[in-house]
Amino acid sequence: MPTSEFSLIERYFAAQRFQRPDVALGIGDDCALLLPPAGQQLAATVDTLVAEVHFFAGADPEGIGHKALAVNLSDLAAMGATPAWATLALTLPQVDEDWLAAFCRGLFALADRHGVQLIGGDTTHGSTTVITIQAHGFVPPSQALRRDGARPGDDLYVTGTPGDAGLALAAAFGKAAIAAHHERYVRARLERPEPRLAPGLALRGVASAAIDVSDGLAQDLGHILERSRVGARLEVERLPLSPALATSLDREAAAVTALTGGDDYELCFTVPPERTVQLERSAAEWDCRCTRIGVITAEPGLRLTRADGSALHLDRWGYNHFG
Repeated sequence: MPTSEFSLIERYFAAQRFQRPDVALGIGDDCALLLPPAGQQLAATVDTLVAEVHFFAGADPEGIGHKALAVNLSDLAAMGATPAWATLALTLPQVDEDWLAAFCRGLFALADRHGVQLIGGDTTHGSTTVITIQAHGFVPPSQALRRDGARPGDDLYVTGTPGDAGLALAAAFGKAAIAAHHERYVRARLERPEPRLAPGLALRGVASAAIDVSDGLAQDLGHILERSRVGARLEVERLPLSPALATSLDREAAAVTALTGGDDYELCFTVPPERTVQLERSAAEWDCRCTRIGVITAEPGLRLTRADGSALHLDRWGYNHFG
């Protein structure tokens, strides 16, 4: 008897051990029934990953499951939202039981860690693997981090070490050589990004604007500048580079990778000067770096300056989904 959609759902996706009290009815019906908390706004986001576009088809399926959820949780982190629920639409060219089991291990390990329950979705057959996850979270009214709040004089920050995922991709295509002792770290940064949920929550009431870095730091920062109608001066020498990136490329090539590489899922955000002390106290407890890399200006546009004052010009600003 052929495997049915419903048997796959029951065997793999309805088996999540973690259950939230605000889910009145989860997987198994036409719709989930949910109990949003009073006095909270619902934050919703959706991302799609396509085989050989967003991940290599032969990549570790456990890592694919992790990343498929992580990219959505990163969006919630950038809004200062607490994650709660997720739905999954999965298209597969064939049923591979081992692949599905590993995919679910990666998906549910991250979901359980951050209190996320899978509440429904869809499975279907198609010519290539396509994974679409919609994630939902909560944020108190007027406390969401947005892209339109940056003001001239605000300091500009980034979490972590952008560029590591870009380095991993460059190595995969033979464009960079990575020392053996850095390979595992760099591969994990590409295949298993960690959504910065704790920093996102801590930035409520501190940051004036925020975005997650998925398509390249320079390009994503540009979205803040456009929505806030401001500019920025980014000091290239301040970019926080990991040892892997700093030792694999020369300084300028490493900086360009940090600015344009994409797939980092770090947070880029702005903070008014009067909240700097508050930020520093909070960031001391984070499990990632927090680095000031520039300042917001009244003059529109993003200016990239070297230590000697000269300008760094980029051939491209980040990842283009259709270019």
